Amino acid sequence: GIGTIPFLIIMLWMAFGMQLQWPDLDMLLGEIILDNLNIRISLLHFLQLMLATPILFFGGKDIFKSAISAWRVQSSNMDTLIALGTFTAWIYSTVVTFFPRIFQGIDGGSEAYFEAAVFIIFFILLGRLLEMRAKGNAADAIKALFQLQAKDATVIRQGKEIQIPIEQVQVGDTIVVKPGGKFPVDGIVQSGISEVDESMITGESMPVSKKKGEQIIGATINKSGFITYKATKVGSDTLLAQIITLVEEAQATEAPIQRLADTISAIFVPTVISIAVIAWIFWFFVAPAIGLIGSAQAFPFATYIAITILIIACPCALGLATPTAVMVGTGKAAAQGILIKNAEALEIAHKINTIVFDKTGTLTKGKPEVISYELDETYNSLLYSVEKQSHHPLAEAIVSYLENKMGSRIKSGMMNKIKVADFKDISGKGIQAKVTNKQVVIGTESLMKEMNIKIDKKLLEKAHEFQQKAQTVSFITIDKTIVGLVGIADSIKENAKEAIAKLHRMNIKTVMITGDNKITANVVAKELGIDTVLAEVLPKDKADKIKELQNNRHNIVAMVGDGINDAPALAQADIGIAMGTGTDVAMATGDIILVTGTLEKVVDSIEISKETIGIIKQNLFWAFGYNVVGIPIAAGLLYPGFGLLLSPIMASLAMALSSISVVGNSLRLKYLVK
Repeated sequence: GIGTIPFLIIMLWMAFGMQLQWPDLDMLLGEIILDNLNIRISLLHFLQLMLATPILFFGGKDIFKSAISAWRVQSSNMDTLIALGTFTAWIYSTVVTFFPRIFQGIDGGSEAYFEAAVFIIFFILLGRLLEMRAKGNAADAIKALFQLQAKDATVIRQGKEIQIPIEQVQVGDTIVVKPGGKFPVDGIVQSGISEVDESMITGESMPVSKKKGEQIIGATINKSGFITYKATKVGSDTLLAQIITLVEEAQATEAPIQRLADTISAIFVPTVISIAVIAWIFWFFVAPAIGLIGSAQAFPFATYIAITILIIACPCALGLATPTAVMVGTGKAAAQGILIKNAEALEIAHKINTIVFDKTGTLTKGKPEVISYELDETYNSLLYSVEKQSHHPLAEAIVSYLENKMGSRIKSGMMNKIKVADFKDISGKGIQAKVTNKQVVIGTESLMKEMNIKIDKKLLEKAHEFQQKAQTVSFITIDKTIVGLVGIADSIKENAKEAIAKLHRMNIKTVMITGDNKITANVVAKELGIDTVLAEVLPKDKADKIKELQNNRHNIVAMVGDGINDAPALAQADIGIAMGTGTDVAMATGDIILVTGTLEKVVDSIEISKETIGIIKQNLFWAFGYNVVGIPIAAGLLYPGFGLLLSPIMASLAMALSSISVVGNSLRLKYLVK
C-alpha cells in the first residue's frame, strides 16, 4: 500500500499540474546522461522503475508463481491474465526508460506505464485481502463456537471436587456445574434440575429444562439449578467439535455451479489473450491503413490497447463468485443450528420439490405422552404407585404426567406410604397389582373383556373417540369397576404443522413414511396437512419408497429422519436431512443436520440455499457482464466515434472493484436470511 503513494502523487501531479501551472516533473527531475553509450534516461522513469520492480515481483510473486505453474502444464488460470498484463506493462515501460530513442518520433511512444502495473497489483492484493476478510467473516460462527468452549471443568474424583483443564476430562467422569457455569463436555444428567441455555448451539432462544437422564450439550450454559452429570463425549467427539469440523469441511468443498465457473474460466483466459492479440494486430496494421490513427502512433497505441484488454479482463470476480457465497451461506446456516456438510447439498437444497418425513421422532416427539386423562384426582396416588412399578413406555408416560401433576406430594415422600403387592405385567395388554387390599387392573379393552370387567357405553364411546385421534387407551379399574381411562400418544412436535404449511406455500409436496398402522398414520397426517401417507413400511423398504419417488424425473427428493432405520433412506434421497436429536448413524448419513431437531429448520435450510444460489447467480452475472462491457471498450470500440479509450490504470481499478463488489454481495447473505 505504501509503495503506491509515490505513483499516486505522480499521477495527481501529471493530471492537475498543467492547470495549476506546476513545473513538468520530467523536466524538473531531469535526465541521467550516459555519454559513453549516448543514452539519456528520464530520472522520473528510472525512479518509477526502481519503485515498481519490487512491488511487482515481490508483492505479486504469488500471482506470477501461479501463472507459471499453469503455463508449465499447458493451462491457464485467473492469474495468467494478471501476470501477462502487468509484465507487459513493466517490460514496455522498462524499454522506454533505457532506450527512449527506439520509439522516438512516435506520438506517446515514450510514455511509461509503471503506475498501471503497480496499481493493478495493489488492487488485486486489496481484493484478495477483502476476500480473506470475507472468509473470516463467513467463519465468525465457527470462531464464536470455539470461544464458547469452557476452559476447565469441576469433576468428582475419589470423592473430592477438583478443577482440571477441559482437555483432561475423560468419558465417565462425574462433572459438577453450578448456576451460571458452562457445561464443558457432552453428557447425561445424574442429579439436579435446571434450565439450560442452548442458544449458542441450537439457535433457539428459550432455555431448555433438564433433569435426570437428559442429554447435556457441551458449551451450553447452566442458568439456574445445581447439576451433576456424567461425561459421555469429550474432545473431538463432542457435538460442538463435530459442528466446527462439519462447517469447516463444507466451506472447503466445491459446489457444482463452481465447476461450471472453472470450466468457463479455462476457456475465457485464452479467449481474452486472443482478443488482445487480434486487437493489437488491428490497431497496428489495419487502423493506420484506414486512417483511424497515424502510422507513427500505431505501435504505442496498439500496445496500449492490448495491455488494457489484458488488465480489464482479469476474471478475479468470476473466481470469487461461488466460494465467497458458499462460505457465508454455510456460516449463516451454522449460526442458526443448521449444519450443511458440503457445498453440493447447499446448492441442491433449493431445488427440492418433495420432502419425505419419517413420523416417529421427526414429526412426532418420539416419546409417548398423556394426551387425555379421565380420572378423579383421588385416584392419582394409587395410579402413580402402580405404574411406578412398570418400565413400559406407556407406564413411564403416565408416571411422568403424574409427577408434574403431583410434584409436591411426591417430593414430600407421601407416595412411599402406599404399598403395592402382587404386581404383574400382562405382556402387551396391561398391568395388575394389589394396593391396600384393592385389586387394581390397568390395561386395554381386550384385557377388560378377558377379565370380565364391564365397560360403560359412554366410557367406551369416549375411548373410541380417543383412539380415532391415534391415542392408545388404558382403562383403570379398582375391584373390577372402571374408574377412569388414559389416552396416550406420541404427540406432534411444536411448530410441525406450521412448518408443513410453509413448505406447501413453497410448492413443496410433503410425504410421511412410517411403520405405524394406517389409522394412526392418517390421523397424524390429517392434523399436519401432509399430502401423502406411506404407512406400514418396514425399515428395510424405506429406501425403496424414496427411489420410487425419484423415478419421477421432475422430483428432487429430500428425506428427513432421525433413526438408524432412516439411514438408508437418508442416503438414497437427493438430500438427506438428519435431526440432530437422532442417532449418530442418521447424522453421519445426512447431508444436512438440524441441531435442534425442530422442523422449521427444514424450511430455513431451503431458504438459505435459495438465497445463497441467488447471490451466486448475481455474482456470476456481474462478473461476466463486467467483462462483456469492459473488453470491447478496452479494445477501442468507442475510439473511432467518440475518441474514448480506457486507460490501463482505470481498467485495473474497475477490475478490482468488480472483485470487491462480488465479495460485498456475498456478505449480504448475513442479513438476507433471518
